[in-house]
Amino acid sequence: MGARETDRHERFQGLYLQHEGALRSFLRTLLPVPSDATEVMQNVAIVLWRKFEDLGASSEFRRWAFGVARLEALQFRRMKARDRHVFDEGLLQLLASEAEQDADLLATEREALSECLQKLESSQRLLITATYGDGARLDEYSKRSGRTAMSVYKAIHRIRMRLLDCVRHRVIRRADR
Repeated sequence: MGARETDRHERFQGLYLQHEGALRSFLRTLLPVPSDATEVMQNVAIVLWRKFEDLGASSEFRRWAFGVARLEALQFRRMKARDRHVFDEGLLQLLASEAEQDADLLATEREALSECLQKLESSQRLLITATYGDGARLDEYSKRSGRTAMSVYKAIHRIRMRLLDCVRHRVIRRADR
């Protein structure tokens, strides 16, 4: 692989990985059967790679990828049209539009949450990480910290309310821009 091809591959991979979760969620709203969404996701990745040269600016990748995903989902749905449990095309188009709008809002909310988490005191961030991390259990954390489960729960509740408030304000401020 030449240097130009390596650069192209790395650029694609970075953009694809950045938007993969949103694309997967988008397809999941269009194709309620998880295995169908996975199959179409693989097709989408192939099409995106094959047509990556057609993409103008990297900033347009998300919108372009969602368009490809929509078309691939429609094509998949047409192939399965004989199955009576498949949405009709009009409903699928409506779901696609709403899912795309929701994905933008969710991305804004995730970004705001990340910013709000950084504003917490380090002890509060540690508490959130200790109780929401993979395999984390509130009762185990409370024992390790020497606090009652109820006091930990109440502290988490207060932090969650503060985060919710912070995220709402940031989303509203961004919408006003």
